[in-house]
Amino acid sequence: MTINGDGGRCVSADIAAGIPPAAALFHSLADENRLRIVRRLARGEARVVDLTAELGLAQSTVSKHLACLRDCGLVGYRAEGRQSFYSLTRPELMDLLASAEQLLAATGHAVTLCPVSGQVEEVRVEAMP
Repeated sequence: MTINGDGGRCVSADIAAGIPPAAALFHSLADENRLRIVRRLARGEARVVDLTAELGLAQSTVSKHLACLRDCGLVGYRAEGRQSFYSLTRPELMDLLASAEQLLAATGHAVTLCPVSGQVEEVRVEAMP
């Protein structure tokens, strides 16, 4: 699932291409800004204007990432007048992220982005003699 250039929507082309749903889920969470939005929404609902102010992101950026998270079923909203209040639809998502943090801590955060392909790979740290 990625944000496309046309509508900023999260698309399920990954699943259609045969990528397992779990991989598509993690792909949808692979963006730092989406994770920041998710973490903020874990504290309670927020409007786009709240997220832009708190996270220091452009309105268009927040809107595109919220659209992706909505399309993935992870975020929903309620309308109140002309305002939309966004919230997490699946609180289990925070359990997943907490487990990821525990895993990262257990591995010594031995993960980095591969400079060639942009894929995540493990970095093996050799002990000094």
